[in-house]
Amino acid sequence: MPSVLIIDDEQNILVTLSRALQLEGYRTEVAGGGKLGLEKVASHGALDAVLLDVLMPDMDGLEVLGRIRTAAPELPVVMMSGHATVEVAVRAVRLGAADFLEKPLSTDKVLVTLANALAIRRLAEENRSLRAQMGLARRMVGQSRCLQEILEQIRMVAPSNGRVLITGENGTGKELVARAIHEESARRAGPFVKLNCAAVPQELIESELFGHEKGSFTGASSLRRGKFEAADGGTLLLDEIGDMPLSMQAKLLRVLQEGELERVGSSETLRVDVRVLAATNQDLEAAIEAGRFRQDLFYRLNVVPIRVPPLRERREDIPWLGQHFLQLACEEHNRRAKAFGPGALERLGEHDWPGNVRELKNTIERLVIMAPGDEIRREDVERVMQPTRAGGAERAASGLEEFYSPTRQLREMVELAERAFITRAMRDCEGHATQAAKQLGLERSHLYKKMKALGIK
Repeated sequence: MPSVLIIDDEQNILVTLSRALQLEGYRTEVAGGGKLGLEKVASHGALDAVLLDVLMPDMDGLEVLGRIRTAAPELPVVMMSGHATVEVAVRAVRLGAADFLEKPLSTDKVLVTLANALAIRRLAEENRSLRAQMGLARRMVGQSRCLQEILEQIRMVAPSNGRVLITGENGTGKELVARAIHEESARRAGPFVKLNCAAVPQELIESELFGHEKGSFTGASSLRRGKFEAADGGTLLLDEIGDMPLSMQAKLLRVLQEGELERVGSSETLRVDVRVLAATNQDLEAAIEAGRFRQDLFYRLNVVPIRVPPLRERREDIPWLGQHFLQLACEEHNRRAKAFGPGALERLGEHDWPGNVRELKNTIERLVIMAPGDEIRREDVERVMQPTRAGGAERAASGLEEFYSPTRQLREMVELAERAFITRAMRDCEGHATQAAKQLGLERSHLYKKMKALGIK
């Protein structure tokens, strides 16, 4: 039942309006002047809205409005007046009034206006809750020394416009570091845009980054803004930067140097103000030696290097991360709050976590769904983790039977297996050789040679 405070110096307004609202299910409080109204706002912690008169002898209604907005900025205030001008109404709205009602008051209009003000407040509260949940999901969790060092690096680099190269294995949280840098920077009000360079086909990555004009290539049916334009005034994360083609690296270098770009199919030069962060799980210095990455681009990106350690190097954070992911998973899957029983967290800490934080998060989500009762036991952890290890080995052993034959030589059997693995990888990656090569741990040129030798088209 919403609670409404009515502030007015006219006793008949207080009585009639209070009774009308009570008949509609509202709880009401009344105050015969501005000073008393402010006292009630300060002492009454459960108010949902205020109806406030403009002209009162002891204190001007606009002054009361200003003080309410300072003391309780989330509390919606609807102004009322029988003599106010348009100028007063405009001032009230600028000061933060939710709406403005003219006297004599219509009960129906008062009820509609109050309902709208309360609905807007509920939406604002829901938005705050969602933002808080997003913040919880994105928070970097732990107490380890290496994590504290990363947080300190973020605090130092975020206020600058310096480029940051974030390195680490898959699943360690490189994107979380990038988001933290953005949110701690002066660009926090601007957009945070990311592009996974490994997920975009080589022929489309220029369009993804710089955009294209209508008709610039087959399929370009309309003008499209690229990631750089979308990130103007904010931050652009180039994830898996090590997978960017060499030809694209040269064009990216020009944008970093000049702050200018051209859409595909256009001669118009566009200026952008973007802070570029890059992330990779590759050794870029080794890629430079192999001729797969430009040294000048590396120096442009590697102004401040931040290494995100794998989870096995920060095992003391596993209990913190476990509790964090447990809360998130229970909320996401509408499960009652669960707790870790004796030995469960210790068992999680014994695992090496090759998939890092991402693997831990998925494991705990699986525990929330599959573990019976309100307590996650050590044996639940064992049961959830065991199929991953044993099942993988069994599947691998059974899969090899397909290629083994006592009449075949080892070389022939290896070729059959390689052909099957490469074909499967290419199918999984929808024909994108760069992604398939990465999945198989090969150089793209080596993959092409293998495919040619094995007769794979």
